[in-house]
Amino acid sequence: MLAEKCQSPINPGNRKVIIFTAFADTARYLYEQLASWANETLGVQTALVTGSGRNQTTIPGLRTDLASILTTFSPRSKERPADMAEEGELDLLIATDCISEGQNLQDCDWLINYDIHWNPVRIIQRFGRIDRIGSPNQHIQLVNFWPNMELEEYINLEQRVSGRMVLLDVSATGEENLIEAQSGDAMNDLEYRRKQLLKLQDAVIDLEDLSSGVSITDLTLTDFRIDLAQYLKAHPGVLENMPLGACAITTTRDEDIPPGIIFCLRAEGEAADKISDGYPLAPHYLVHVAEDQTVLLPFTQAKRILDRLKRLALGRELPDATAGNRFDELTKQGEDMRYAQSLLAAAVSSVAGKSEERAIASLFNPTGSHAMKGEFAGSNDFEVIAFMVILPQE
Repeated sequence: MLAEKCQSPINPGNRKVIIFTAFADTARYLYEQLASWANETLGVQTALVTGSGRNQTTIPGLRTDLASILTTFSPRSKERPADMAEEGELDLLIATDCISEGQNLQDCDWLINYDIHWNPVRIIQRFGRIDRIGSPNQHIQLVNFWPNMELEEYINLEQRVSGRMVLLDVSATGEENLIEAQSGDAMNDLEYRRKQLLKLQDAVIDLEDLSSGVSITDLTLTDFRIDLAQYLKAHPGVLENMPLGACAITTTRDEDIPPGIIFCLRAEGEAADKISDGYPLAPHYLVHVAEDQTVLLPFTQAKRILDRLKRLALGRELPDATAGNRFDELTKQGEDMRYAQSLLAAAVSSVAGKSEERAIASLFNPTGSHAMKGEFAGSNDFEVIAFMVILPQE
């Protein structure tokens, strides 16, 4: 494949290739097998990046720190100084996932996954190193090497993970089985991964595409689940007894977090059946809506919304009385909730996928805030579990 790519590049003159593998041992093996051959046969210089301090290159004298290697591999996107041009240029990069995030390597137009990571989002993150704004390439190519065994057998994750957790539970205190503690959520995530991997065999997944049952939602949400589990243990009964429609009011001091409202919605009835297909957090949906009713972050961006909530709330143990007074003035002590209702309508519309929705019922009522049945096509019903009002800093 490397020989064919170098002899017939998909973009004129571009012979750059990244090979990703999940394991440092595999990366070193590939470097040992390919580096000399690529240099002698194709005239291609190769580098190995594993993140373990054992990086290597075939360019004599080139520094082996991460920044030097990546700059030499992708000099345009990394803005290599002209005085470093004489150091040469790398065309083949063999790497582990230590560079799968946060690196601009769009000089390259061809990426190979030598092995398939169990988390499909990681695969897409790898591809994101070259599938980036500012790429000079007309075409880019992703290649996945799939295992010889049946994929269903290869990614039979639930039984393996569950079995290990049972062993841990038996051998420890009986409280470490996070899978049981999460009421099957982790198993649902793993089943979701399985479906994503199956889909990856036939198509490159768009992170924003939920219509085919694929989400950006990642197991990195486990961090939030752990925080939640610790809070529940330290404050038993607090969240369980919290009424629906609970709200918090704060001000934004972060330019990256515009004013508006972050809603946590729960789909009920037909809405839950129609919308939840393929979405791992269903029937709950987080949406951040701006003051002008623009949806800043849709429910597909759950992790980013949770990050914003954490940035807004972390370290603020007491209510913001000044912000609360400002919101009381805005809503006439809660009697005029049209501002919140208009933003709620935009949030529900973004989840339900409707272009036109009728007015939202009162945000507050004895049974919890919700859109009344029949307000949306197909009698969709959404309850507001909680919401955070974000006011601009005065």
